[in-house]
Amino acid sequence: MPRTILVTSALPYANGDIHLGHLVGYIQADIWVRYQRMRGATVHYVCADDTHGTPIMLRAEKEGITPEALIARVHGEHLRDFSSFGVAFDNYHSTHSSENKAYAEDIYARLKASGFIDTRAIEQYYDPVKQMFLPDRFIKGECPKCGAADQYGDNCEVCGAAYAPTELKNPYSAVSGAQPVLKTSEHFFFRLSDPRAVEFLREWTRGSNAAGTRRLQLEAANKMREWLGDEGENKLSDWDISRDAPYFGFEIPDAPGKYFYVWLDAPIGYLASFRNLAERISGIDVLDFTDANRVESSGIDMVHFIGKDILYFHALFWPAMLHFAGYRTPSQLCVNGFLTVDGAKMSKSRGTFITAQSYVDQGLNTEWLRYYFASKSNGTMEDIDLNLDDMIAKVNSDLVGKYINIASRCAGFITKRFESRLGQTDIQACSEFSAALETGGIAQAYDERDYARALREIMRLADLANQYVNDNKPWELAKQQDASERLHVVCSTALTFFRDLTRLLKPVLPALSAQVEAFLRVPAFDWPTSWSPLPAGHEIANYQHLMTRIERKQVDALLEANRASLAPANDEEAGSKVASSQQRHSQHQAHAAETEAAQTLDLEPTISIDEFTKIDLRIARIVAAEHVEGAAKLIRLSLDIGEAAPRQVFAGIKSAYDPAALVGRMTVMVANLAPRKMKFGMSEGMVLAASDGTGATPGLFILSPDVGATPGMRVK
Repeated sequence: MPRTILVTSALPYANGDIHLGHLVGYIQADIWVRYQRMRGATVHYVCADDTHGTPIMLRAEKEGITPEALIARVHGEHLRDFSSFGVAFDNYHSTHSSENKAYAEDIYARLKASGFIDTRAIEQYYDPVKQMFLPDRFIKGECPKCGAADQYGDNCEVCGAAYAPTELKNPYSAVSGAQPVLKTSEHFFFRLSDPRAVEFLREWTRGSNAAGTRRLQLEAANKMREWLGDEGENKLSDWDISRDAPYFGFEIPDAPGKYFYVWLDAPIGYLASFRNLAERISGIDVLDFTDANRVESSGIDMVHFIGKDILYFHALFWPAMLHFAGYRTPSQLCVNGFLTVDGAKMSKSRGTFITAQSYVDQGLNTEWLRYYFASKSNGTMEDIDLNLDDMIAKVNSDLVGKYINIASRCAGFITKRFESRLGQTDIQACSEFSAALETGGIAQAYDERDYARALREIMRLADLANQYVNDNKPWELAKQQDASERLHVVCSTALTFFRDLTRLLKPVLPALSAQVEAFLRVPAFDWPTSWSPLPAGHEIANYQHLMTRIERKQVDALLEANRASLAPANDEEAGSKVASSQQRHSQHQAHAAETEAAQTLDLEPTISIDEFTKIDLRIARIVAAEHVEGAAKLIRLSLDIGEAAPRQVFAGIKSAYDPAALVGRMTVMVANLAPRKMKFGMSEGMVLAASDGTGATPGLFILSPDVGATPGMRVK
């Protein structure tokens, strides 16, 4: 039966530009939505701007406008950026809406009636000049652990320590520069530590939905076990859901001067955006999507796409809030990792903090990025690295050199020699394509959001199509007087290949696919469930070039544009703070430089080249991976390095990887490490992984070679 699905993407905060790091999750969600629709599913894809909170209020004040005017402007900018990259929401709403207010008040009232809301007096910092309580990120001072100046009220960016704002030394307000004072206020708390909530979350986070799909990816579920603790433990803390005036948000009913904390009403924006959409579409009963009592009978899924930085809220607070308020909980959370650029965090000074609009302004094709992100997405929480040289090579090789090349080499002969009409298709040559559709491997990869696997198989088919063209050489057939019929068959077969590849690529490349549909003069492609050729006699349009190659100079211009637009990172750099604040910032910079210099010396003792060459590093393919019963950290790997039989290696990567997601991946192993007898069996090598050594999320990363490396190759 065709599915009905409510799909949401994480709400971007209405206080900044959309950048390429944001787009990872939105593009992944959009591809999945487009694939599901091609399969016949009814999908409602919604999102909204997250608009409440102190930062919005202060930015509007600084610009001399109302918060409402600020969020209206940013809403237009965000929707423009998403549209430019083909992210097509059915509704893009705002959390500052009547629908959101109604849902927030209803959920709060139900939680209160169920005994899940407490009131408590808490002591927190207050800015006597601005006359407002200060969120942790608006308090700065010296780190209580390492002494670094200018650190935020919740954690130190120099040593990584976490602490309470009251532990800061010499604290000051990041809003006015004044020294804050401690003041008591009554706050409202959601009782997440209630035994009822803990019991519910243990079951929910490790369970499956009605379709048998895990609600959480395995690595996310593992993180939940860490946060929840073992059976009998209760590691959860109650959640402060209120803020004091002045605050931009919704006032709590019957509590003058108290407002819902932004993180309470932000995820409610998913429901509000859908309700706003449903009011404009006939035949939708919103309660079928939101009422817990109707979920099983309605058979409707609710799937959230989020980044791993907001997993805690979406896998603990959000489902608990919904469940105990009588609302349905999500069917599935699809969690993506972060984006790095050329192996490092995005950086304004290096020009790699790239905004979506700057990419468009430089004239780069947005579907280049959609394809590249898809080729790096495997359905797990792993981070994605935007390697700019790799992107140039992959797009030019796969999309232009393999895919577009098929049509560009053959379409002209159909137009010039055969009045734009196709001939017979070589059915035997198409057997691989029809088999690929019948086995359903590409469809399964899309459904599991393993777009990298789907694209690898699609490009394998593209290689076969190009081999067919190369073997039959239509450019030579065109010179032979008696080869006209064969030329017609070869070029018609090639365009059927091109049609098939386009159907398979459509979720990733919707704009390009629309151009191909117009060129081939065919209806909009659905997902192919059976195969047939383009019919003989079918008339096509004149071929127009569909995609150009990426030039390195275009990417360089993009980086330069983002360097040139480097904005002050904070108010101190903009000169808007008092002199003492500027001095603290300079001290912090000096301390950070000293720390960085010290870190560069923290190396192992030097070795000679002869010592290094004793280590035999080999490319390995993971042919099997499984949990080790009784082992808290180990995964058993079978590694193919080109030998007669795979090697068994035990790797302590269970906290970071789902074994199923590792199968088929390439990695690097130490092949000449002496075998080690372990409790669970013999380990015959070691895989290489990177880690910052802190044990913090995301933890560790197994190494992967570049595209083209094969099992057994030696790493030198």
